[in-house]
Amino acid sequence: MDDVDRKILAELQQDGRLTVTELAARVRLSVSPCHRRLRELERSGAIQGYRAVVDAAALGLNFEALVFVSMRQEDRDTVAEFERAVGELDHVLDAQRLFGEPDYLLRVATADLAAFQRLYDDRLATLPGVQRLTSTLVMKHVVRDRALPAQ
Repeated sequence: MDDVDRKILAELQQDGRLTVTELAARVRLSVSPCHRRLRELERSGAIQGYRAVVDAAALGLNFEALVFVSMRQEDRDTVAEFERAVGELDHVLDAQRLFGEPDYLLRVATADLAAFQRLYDDRLATLPGVQRLTSTLVMKHVVRDRALPAQ
């Protein structure tokens, strides 16, 4: 990956709806070489996909919490089953496995506190291998959906 590829990625992170012609102009390439580079970035997995960034409030998801998960068991099968089950929960926006304690960090969005409590009691607390859940509420987002730095 060279500087031109990094410029292509930076531009697309800012606006994923750019046409190849617009992208080529922004990175100072002709259309054909820009298109080849773009397809190679997609093929290599550097570009994993394209999506719209949607306002959670527009969907009625006005409540967000961070849930820290400590596991009772961490054998391979339990971890795999936990991760599969978490992957099936639509309200879990992000899930990260951590080194140390706690074992996982989940970012959860729901309509309100009552919906979060139902999700917490009925789904999160019953996930395979869970020993303890600890939650904290998100007051506001200071930095959100930031583009990855070039280096």
